[in-house]
Amino acid sequence: MSYYFSKSLDMPFPAAIEHVTKKLAGKGFGILTRIDVQHTMKVKLGVDFKPYMILGACNPHFARRALQAEDKIGAMLPCNVIVTETAPGKTEVAAVDPM
Repeated sequence: MSYYFSKSLDMPFPAAIEHVTKKLAGKGFGILTRIDVQHTMKVKLGVDFKPYMILGACNPHFARRALQAEDKIGAMLPCNVIVTETAPGKTEVAAVDPM
């Protein structure tokens, strides 16, 4: 059993981030945070890492409903969506399966 959904995209990493951001916006999700894992690994640890971005996405309407039903759900917010380069010109997008 997998704990996430993923999809491969035939597009470069920067284009994939833009594509995912637009698709999320189309569903009412805004991007609250962007964590550049590649940059953080380089700065904090001095190591190289593949292009890897964690997008913290939130749909305020869904978040409100979820928080009204269970106030501890905030520990799971925002919804993290990762975009990572798997090969030149190829990326993968993944998010937690809520079920």
